[in-house]
Amino acid sequence: VQLQASGGGLVQAGGSLTLSCKASKRTFSNNGLAWFRQAPGKEREFVAAINWNGGRKYYADSVKGRFTISRDNAKNTETLQMNSLKPEDTADYYCAAARGAVGGSGRDDYAYWGQGTLVTVSS
Repeated sequence: VQLQASGGGLVQAGGSLTLSCKASKRTFSNNGLAWFRQAPGKEREFVAAINWNGGRKYYADSVKGRFTISRDNAKNTETLQMNSLKPEDTADYYCAAARGAVGGSGRDDYAYWGQGTLVTVSS
């Protein structure tokens, strides 16, 4: 099982980036999906989650109103649209697939992880 994240890069504060995560070797259409991030020297933290059919979405307070999570089950992908980026959003971003139809904010809810994609926001 593989999750491949992409779309990271360098952006100025106030700018936008779109992260994508594509699953291979199996489908996750029945699993919740999420994004986490980890800044240097900090714990990995929850960013956003979406349930199996996209009908429920959850966000960390720090990104609410700026980030949007979505999924396309036909393409086996999930996306994180990030707007109004701030320097404190700088981190490695990880996509994850939950054990069940929806995952929460805890890392233990997720059984599958992609590699990180680095987002750097300059001030």
